Amino acid sequence: MHSFYIKISRILIGTLCVGIVVFASSGMAAPEGGRSSPVKVAEAKQVLMAPQTWVAGTVISRHEARLAAEVAGRLVLVKEVGTRVKEGDVVARIDPTFVKLKIEELQARVEADRARLAFLKSEVRRNERLATQNNAAQTRLDELRADREVARSELQISQVRLKQAQEELRRHVIRSPFTGVVVERLMRRGERVAVGDNVARVIDSRALEVQAWVPLETLDFVREGDALTLKINDQEINAPVRALVAAGNARSRLLDLRISLDDDVWTAGQTVRVALPVATAKTVLAVPRDALVLRRDGAFVFRITAENKAQRIAVKPGVASGPLVAVAGELNVGDKVVVRGGERLRPGSTVKILNETP
Repeated sequence: MHSFYIKISRILIGTLCVGIVVFASSGMAAPEGGRSSPVKVAEAKQVLMAPQTWVAGTVISRHEARLAAEVAGRLVLVKEVGTRVKEGDVVARIDPTFVKLKIEELQARVEADRARLAFLKSEVRRNERLATQNNAAQTRLDELRADREVARSELQISQVRLKQAQEELRRHVIRSPFTGVVVERLMRRGERVAVGDNVARVIDSRALEVQAWVPLETLDFVREGDALTLKINDQEINAPVRALVAAGNARSRLLDLRISLDDDVWTAGQTVRVALPVATAKTVLAVPRDALVLRRDGAFVFRITAENKAQRIAVKPGVASGPLVAVAGELNVGDKVVVRGGERLRPGSTVKILNETP
């Protein structure tokens, strides 16, 4: 029995020794830094950048109209909210019954005045032949000529009144001044409108821009055509300044800033944030935001050497603009810094560059 325990002990000791040897040999086979870590890199570059502050803005339509009634009457049609209309399409209609009757009356009046004028013209021609024979005919001719001119004036008046009635009929239809969508019905079918009452609101959902109220000092740093950074939720884009109205609001002392939008993903009424420069732009060394690694002891980036080694470089972040942030440290223009995969790196690690982001 004693010899059996001795054999078991020798077997366990032998197995343990083999395990130690295998572990040691495997550790020696993979020295630190011998395995390449995949990373993505970008170049540090010099750019013009300025300190910024964020202000609130709103997406609005450049074309928006409250359509009002130009004549009084009862509404017989108002398009539903959400209806898309083209320029000149009917948005609302007012009952035209009475004005149509008026047009019929005036048309009859015009025909009567035209017939009277034609009769007087023929009478004048006939009496012109008789006037050469006696004085009585001359007096009658003068009277007929006067009546003819009066009839001509009455015909013109009747024609003008007919045109006015026809124009009034045209204004019983409210049309869209541009292509857009009905976003609000201010009155309903069956209601009576007076002259000047708003009936519907139409906006052009394609011609959008951002409106922001900015400090007067913005005039020193922003010009028409400058690209500003806009942020909505987690999305950032650069868009050009369309106009900066150089006249401050009397109450708020703020300027009206308009920024053009070309992307169809925006919706009127959305709130956005606008990055405004608050100082003159300066040339700085900048890297992508994703290149920064922030720790309690400070910020740093991983620079890739010519031997594809990761080198930790301490930096001091500065102003940011869009995807870039200014940094101060031992970096040079053109240095490759890691923007993806840096969380796995250690100083001296060998890397494999997957792609370069310009």
